[in-house]
Amino acid sequence: MRKTAVLDIVGLSSALIGDKTPFLKSYLERAHLSRINPHLPAVTTAMQSTYLTGLWPTDHGIVGNGWYDRTDSEIKFWKQSNKLVRGESVWDTARQRNADFTCAQLFWWYNMYAGADYSVTPRPNYLADGRKMPDCYSHPAGLRDELQKKFGQFPLFSFWGPGADITSSEWIAEASMYVEEKYSPTLSLVYLPHLDYCQQKYGPDTGLIGKELLEIDALVQRLVTFYEKRGARVILLSEYGIVPVSRPVHINRILREAGLLGIRVERGLELLDAGASRAFAVADHQVAHVYVADETTKKQVAELLENVPGIAQVLDDAGKQAHHIAHERAGDLVAVAEPDSWFTYYFWLDDRKAPDYARVVDIHKKPGYDPVEMFMTSKLRAGYKLLRKKLGFRYVMDVIPLDAKLVKGSHGAIAVPPEYFPVLITPERQGTDLITPIAVKDLILDSIFG
Repeated sequence: MRKTAVLDIVGLSSALIGDKTPFLKSYLERAHLSRINPHLPAVTTAMQSTYLTGLWPTDHGIVGNGWYDRTDSEIKFWKQSNKLVRGESVWDTARQRNADFTCAQLFWWYNMYAGADYSVTPRPNYLADGRKMPDCYSHPAGLRDELQKKFGQFPLFSFWGPGADITSSEWIAEASMYVEEKYSPTLSLVYLPHLDYCQQKYGPDTGLIGKELLEIDALVQRLVTFYEKRGARVILLSEYGIVPVSRPVHINRILREAGLLGIRVERGLELLDAGASRAFAVADHQVAHVYVADETTKKQVAELLENVPGIAQVLDDAGKQAHHIAHERAGDLVAVAEPDSWFTYYFWLDDRKAPDYARVVDIHKKPGYDPVEMFMTSKLRAGYKLLRKKLGFRYVMDVIPLDAKLVKGSHGAIAVPPEYFPVLITPERQGTDLITPIAVKDLILDSIFG
């Protein structure tokens, strides 16, 4: 077996490789770049699950970062159990070929109870008094304590939110090198999220994100050098490229104005009641899963959404089948945004009635993905909230704005220019310069077994 390290550089596209990424630019003189033809939806959990199982979303079941659980009547986002993923993962296939194979799964998604030999993933502690404490989960369990003793507490607030920066990717890199030196796994899967943050805020503009490009480039150089010295074959890839956007589409507001959304009022604030809705959308970047009560409503919603500016397609059953997303978790209809547009989860019509979670970072309560969590209303307000925390007072870190126009980059749609496709960088040229996402698993296995 040949030791292999797969570095997932989130948001990397060929549009970003150039003078602001001097290592990657020079690295391509001895390696080869192919593009990965993304599938719907081109989002983290779906693309990673495809890479690791070699199956389409129709078969592995991960149709997005979130979906509507029809049994619980709940919208669920960012779940972590690997039991949600159907199909045989790359580490299971490799172990069948050679019982001595081992795998380190470092921050790729659906990491818990995955069957990998070593794993680490974000897992905050939610305390009884309402506080959220940064932490992570690992297998074996003691690895978490070793890593945090050596590198400090996992920097959760640098991993996502208005404070997101290179710190979290650096921590993951340190943890990955520690695991490599201690356990020497056959396969290391390493997740580097840094470019995701800046591009959603500013778009893929190398002039605006030059500092972030230099930071991730230096970190990738360090990891590539480290793994190559350890005798590993290195594969670099990304899950999606990020495209410039300027038009938020408030799909739930459209459904509400058509009288289809169920709204509940508590303490004067509005909540989306999915189970009581005739139709609602689970917004996920440039894709929105729309769940409907019956066939009559389905036809009404399809006709309504097809005429909305910013929506490129509304997929019915045949469309979902054609795009490999025909799974029971998928919406009855799937809306896909134009390349310059993206979907918000917003359902209120008056900001004064927005739910309390709208103004905080809360990836689990919100019934849709919210990139506006990358922004902050006021550093002064945030400082005041932190002071209250230090003084022992109760506080709510309600510092997230409600202005969707702040977001300048998104992903998920596939009808985008090829320079924004995800990339695959390997030591040798592949048979084609355009790779299907289901081919990635076999490419990894070929690297290990030759």
